[in-house]
Amino acid sequence: MNKSKIITIAIISLIVLFAVLIAFNLLGIKIAEPEAAAQGARGHSSRSATAVRVTPVSNGTIERSVILNGEILARNQVTVFPTVGGRLVQARLGIGERVNRGDVIAMIDPSRPGEVYALSPVISPVSGTVLNASFSVGDTLTTQSGVYVVGDLSTLLVETHVPERFVASVRLGMRAAMRFEAIGGESFDAEVTEISPVLDPVSRTIRIRLRFLRPDQRIKAGMFATISLVTDRKVDIPVIPRVSVINTYGSWIVFIVDENNIARRREVTMGIDNEDYFEVLSGAALGDNIVSAGQNFLSDGDLVRIVE
Repeated sequence: MNKSKIITIAIISLIVLFAVLIAFNLLGIKIAEPEAAAQGARGHSSRSATAVRVTPVSNGTIERSVILNGEILARNQVTVFPTVGGRLVQARLGIGERVNRGDVIAMIDPSRPGEVYALSPVISPVSGTVLNASFSVGDTLTTQSGVYVVGDLSTLLVETHVPERFVASVRLGMRAAMRFEAIGGESFDAEVTEISPVLDPVSRTIRIRLRFLRPDQRIKAGMFATISLVTDRKVDIPVIPRVSVINTYGSWIVFIVDENNIARRREVTMGIDNEDYFEVLSGAALGDNIVSAGQNFLSDGDLVRIVE
């Protein structure tokens, strides 16, 4: 065999070899593509749904409150002053004792060195209980010295001061809930009975007084109360949990789960709110299942799995 034939056979062999390799490569690609597609399909179908909790939109009541501090006072609480200055020679009552209007509760000796005067009585202008006795026998008093504080403990009032920004919301008959450190775990209902017509220019507050709806003997004059004053209240309105709402660039967003367990992104309009709930004005209807846990990981159209 001459050299030219050998070269020709070698070239033909190389061509056949390349053709076989190309054929195998093409066959491998065609086999791999269906397998990859199948694996992708299996991966998509096996992707787990996002676990969420849902809360249906339902009718409820929302109250908006302001927290204040107040002091318990006795009704008709007055400070009794002597009509003349002098030395206190008789103090006929002690704290907690009962007094009637017109009773003589103390005697003042207005005498001065070299002069002798008759004793001057101190008379209670109201009936009630002695709440405070600031002076002792022998003290020298003036007409500005309060000998006793007498108050009617049969009816207690609560006095507090409301900041200027809430003044427009305060009105007679508004309800409030009160708690006392000395009476833990209980709340006492009250209502506004008196509103000062003048704003204090120093503290920028107005003084209001409230009465207890159900008096309790454990509540004493002089105690301090923590007052939750309801400034706005709506009943029988569509509400959703506050935690279910996402604030995105000034818009309020929720996710609603449809009948196919698909999360749908909705923009909602809110009304009154408190620490726990929002009023829904638009964007969600009664009975819609709102995602109340897990919504931060959702996108519109995601498959979800509802858990308790």
